[in-house]
Amino acid sequence: MRRALGLADEAAAAGEVPVGAVVTRGETIIAEASNAMRGSLDPTAHAEMVVLRAAALALGQPRLDGCTLWVTLEPCAMCAAAIGLARVERLVFAAEDPKGGAVVSGPRLYAQPTCHHRPEVLGGIGEEQAAAQLRRFFAERRD
Repeated sequence: MRRALGLADEAAAAGEVPVGAVVTRGETIIAEASNAMRGSLDPTAHAEMVVLRAAALALGQPRLDGCTLWVTLEPCAMCAAAIGLARVERLVFAAEDPKGGAVVSGPRLYAQPTCHHRPEVLGGIGEEQAAAQLRRFFAERRD
Protein backbone atom coordinates (compact mmCIF):
# COMPACT_ATOMS: atom_id res chain seq x y z
CA MET A 1 0.00 0.00 0.00
CA ARG A 2 2.96 2.32 0.56
CA ARG A 3 3.72 2.27 -3.16
CA ALA A 4 0.07 2.97 -4.05
CA LEU A 5 0.07 5.94 -1.65
CA GLY A 6 3.24 7.23 -3.31
CA LEU A 7 1.60 6.93 -6.71
CA ALA A 8 -1.39 8.88 -5.37
CA ASP A 9 0.98 11.69 -4.37
CA GLU A 10 2.41 11.67 -7.90
CA ALA A 11 -1.11 11.88 -9.33
CA ALA A 12 -1.92 14.89 -7.16
CA ALA A 13 1.28 16.63 -8.27
CA ALA A 14 0.13 16.11 -11.88
CA GLY A 15 -3.30 17.62 -11.12
CA GLU A 16 -5.09 14.26 -11.02
CA VAL A 17 -7.29 13.09 -8.16
CA PRO A 18 -4.80 11.33 -5.84
CA VAL A 19 -5.49 7.64 -6.35
CA GLY A 20 -2.75 5.08 -6.82
CA ALA A 21 -2.97 1.36 -7.58
CA VAL A 22 -0.58 -1.58 -7.64
CA VAL A 23 -1.09 -5.19 -8.78
CA THR A 24 1.05 -7.82 -7.10
CA ARG A 25 1.42 -11.56 -7.36
CA GLY A 26 3.05 -12.82 -4.20
CA GLU A 27 5.78 -10.31 -3.34
CA THR A 28 6.26 -9.20 -6.96
CA ILE A 29 4.83 -5.95 -8.33
CA ILE A 30 3.29 -6.75 -11.71
CA ALA A 31 2.05 -3.24 -12.56
CA GLU A 32 1.44 0.16 -11.00
CA ALA A 33 -0.54 3.22 -12.00
CA SER A 34 -2.27 6.34 -10.79
CA ASN A 35 -5.31 8.26 -11.98
CA ALA A 36 -4.71 9.56 -15.50
CA MET A 37 -8.09 10.91 -16.58
CA ARG A 38 -7.03 14.51 -17.12
CA GLY A 39 -3.66 13.79 -18.67
CA SER A 40 -5.00 11.18 -21.09
CA LEU A 41 -8.39 12.83 -21.68
CA ASP A 42 -9.89 9.42 -20.90
CA PRO A 43 -12.81 9.26 -18.45
CA THR A 44 -12.10 5.57 -17.84
CA ALA A 45 -8.44 6.12 -16.86
CA HIS A 46 -9.03 5.53 -13.16
CA ALA A 47 -5.95 4.12 -11.43
CA GLU A 48 -7.60 0.69 -11.18
CA MET A 49 -8.45 0.52 -14.88
CA VAL A 50 -4.97 1.63 -15.93
CA VAL A 51 -3.24 -0.85 -13.62
CA LEU A 52 -5.50 -3.75 -14.65
CA ARG A 53 -4.67 -3.12 -18.32
CA ALA A 54 -0.95 -2.91 -17.56
CA ALA A 55 -1.00 -6.07 -15.43
CA ALA A 56 -2.87 -8.04 -18.11
CA LEU A 57 -0.30 -6.94 -20.71
CA ALA A 58 2.60 -7.78 -18.40
CA LEU A 59 1.20 -11.26 -17.74
CA GLY A 60 0.05 -11.83 -21.30
CA GLN A 61 -3.46 -12.80 -20.26
CA PRO A 62 -6.73 -11.03 -19.38
CA ARG A 63 -7.24 -12.88 -16.09
CA LEU A 64 -5.22 -11.85 -13.08
CA ASP A 65 -5.54 -15.11 -11.18
CA GLY A 66 -3.55 -15.11 -7.94
CA CYS A 67 -3.10 -11.34 -8.01
CA THR A 68 -3.83 -8.69 -5.41
CA LEU A 69 -4.92 -5.17 -6.34
CA TRP A 70 -3.88 -2.50 -3.85
CA VAL A 71 -5.67 0.84 -4.31
CA THR A 72 -5.88 3.97 -2.18
CA LEU A 73 -9.62 4.56 -2.62
CA GLU A 74 -12.59 2.18 -2.66
CA PRO A 75 -13.30 1.36 -6.32
CA CYS A 76 -16.29 2.83 -8.15
CA ALA A 77 -18.81 0.63 -9.97
CA MET A 78 -16.83 0.67 -13.24
CA CYS A 79 -13.60 -0.33 -11.55
CA ALA A 80 -15.22 -2.90 -9.25
CA ALA A 81 -16.80 -4.58 -12.27
CA ALA A 82 -13.45 -4.61 -14.10
CA ILE A 83 -11.75 -6.10 -11.04
CA GLY A 84 -14.29 -8.91 -11.08
CA LEU A 85 -13.93 -9.47 -14.83
CA ALA A 86 -10.16 -9.67 -14.42
CA ARG A 87 -10.65 -12.33 -11.74
CA VAL A 88 -8.44 -10.48 -9.25
CA GLU A 89 -8.07 -12.74 -6.22
CA ARG A 90 -7.82 -10.06 -3.55
CA LEU A 91 -8.73 -6.36 -3.40
CA VAL A 92 -7.09 -4.22 -0.71
CA PHE A 93 -8.16 -0.59 -0.49
CA ALA A 94 -7.34 2.26 1.86
CA ALA A 95 -10.16 4.81 2.19
CA GLU A 96 -13.86 4.12 1.79
CA ASP A 97 -15.73 6.31 -0.71
CA PRO A 98 -19.29 6.82 0.58
CA LYS A 99 -20.25 8.90 -2.48
CA GLY A 100 -18.70 6.95 -5.34
CA GLY A 101 -17.58 3.61 -3.94
CA ALA A 102 -19.25 0.38 -5.05
CA VAL A 103 -17.60 -2.30 -2.92
CA VAL A 104 -18.59 -1.59 0.70
CA SER A 105 -20.51 1.60 -0.11
CA GLY A 106 -23.29 2.33 -2.58
CA PRO A 107 -24.35 -0.65 -4.71
CA ARG A 108 -21.97 -3.16 -3.05
CA LEU A 109 -21.35 -4.80 -6.38
CA TYR A 110 -19.80 -8.00 -5.06
CA ALA A 111 -22.86 -8.70 -2.89
CA GLN A 112 -25.19 -8.71 -5.91
CA PRO A 113 -26.50 -12.11 -7.05
CA THR A 114 -25.48 -11.34 -10.65
CA CYS A 115 -21.82 -10.94 -9.66
CA HIS A 116 -19.84 -13.83 -11.13
CA HIS A 117 -16.53 -13.28 -9.31
CA ARG A 118 -16.08 -11.91 -5.81
CA PRO A 119 -12.52 -11.09 -4.80
CA GLU A 120 -11.51 -11.27 -1.17
CA VAL A 121 -11.89 -7.67 0.05
CA LEU A 122 -9.89 -5.94 2.78
CA GLY A 123 -10.48 -2.25 3.43
CA GLY A 124 -8.97 0.39 5.68
CA ILE A 125 -5.28 -0.37 5.03
CA GLY A 126 -3.58 3.05 4.95
CA GLU A 127 -6.95 4.74 5.32
CA GLU A 128 -5.78 7.78 7.30
CA GLN A 129 -3.04 8.71 4.85
CA ALA A 130 -5.22 8.15 1.77
CA ALA A 131 -8.09 10.17 3.23
CA ALA A 132 -5.69 12.99 4.15
CA GLN A 133 -4.32 13.03 0.56
CA LEU A 134 -7.84 13.38 -0.83
CA ARG A 135 -8.89 16.06 1.68
CA ARG A 136 -5.74 18.09 0.98
CA PHE A 137 -6.16 17.79 -2.81
CA PHE A 138 -9.77 18.99 -2.81
CA ALA A 139 -9.17 21.69 -0.16
CA GLU A 140 -6.47 23.21 -2.38
CA ARG A 141 -8.93 23.39 -5.26
CA ARG A 142 -11.61 25.10 -3.17
CA ASP A 143 -9.32 27.94 -2.03
